[in-house]
Amino acid sequence: MSENTTPNIDIDSPKWDQSTFFGRLRHFAAITDMRKLMASEKELDEAKILVNSYRAGNCPTGVTEENLWRAKHLYDSAFHPDSGDKMNLFGRMTFQVPGGMAVTGLLLQFYQTPGQVALMQWINQSFNALVNYTNRNAASETTTRQMMFAYVTATSTALGVALGLNAYSKRAPPIVARWVPFAAVASANAVNIPFTRQSELIEGVTITTEDGEVLGKSKKCARKGISQVVLSRIVMAAPGMVFLPMIMEHFNKKSWFRRMAWAHLPFQTLGVGVFLTFMVPTACSIFPQRASMSVSKLEQDLQDSITKQYGNKVQSVYFNKGL
Repeated sequence: MSENTTPNIDIDSPKWDQSTFFGRLRHFAAITDMRKLMASEKELDEAKILVNSYRAGNCPTGVTEENLWRAKHLYDSAFHPDSGDKMNLFGRMTFQVPGGMAVTGLLLQFYQTPGQVALMQWINQSFNALVNYTNRNAASETTTRQMMFAYVTATSTALGVALGLNAYSKRAPPIVARWVPFAAVASANAVNIPFTRQSELIEGVTITTEDGEVLGKSKKCARKGISQVVLSRIVMAAPGMVFLPMIMEHFNKKSWFRRMAWAHLPFQTLGVGVFLTFMVPTACSIFPQRASMSVSKLEQDLQDSITKQYGNKVQSVYFNKGL
């Protein structure tokens, strides 16, 4: 390909404007698409090679802009934005729909006895721990001990909330019992994510200028990023775990539906899948993945360091909030 036909794009920035919600939605719809799970290891490696070649200024002959963006979205779906390492298949955001629908379907179906609650919450928190670790800010190391502490704490929290509310719900309308799994999941997310990423809270996350120049580490940015992720995960789960139980409770009043008990689990699982198909990219789009914070809101030592080095030229810093 001659030089004047070489695609000229910023491969390290998303295709769509990330300052708008709909720009972020288009971006995350592309990189969380569960169909990308079908890509072979060879296709993923080829996508990485193409992206890195273009970054190095060695665009292969015949590559179009469409080819580059297809490769970049495949690369973003499987490789961590900080480390560049290939992520665990089951922890990728592309696995959120099939994985989440299976786990949530079980949560919504088996919620009545303490044994069911314990088993389902253990399965759910095991899946959540894997997702949280896979999508952490990889610039901050998390030890095995910290991971296990986060896992045990979140599972215990979810179990305590679920069993407590389950006991209360026996005196409440049936729909309340169906909402218990969501309350447990929301509570556990508020514990699991911060504990899984506690090294960021202790040491801070790497912050940079708009151009990517490293400025240091900030605990305040870590708190902001993690709180946004917690909210996004709760929003992601909410529609399927709030509205689907209402639908189930409505159908459960029909004798024909009660007779089809065998169909309840697949019905709920598919229903969750429909909700998650839309909610995974939507929840990821609520906040920019490349988060920012005003210099004036940083720790005092960072403010002093940045002002000393750059004066008033740097007004905001940037960091990866994770997913």
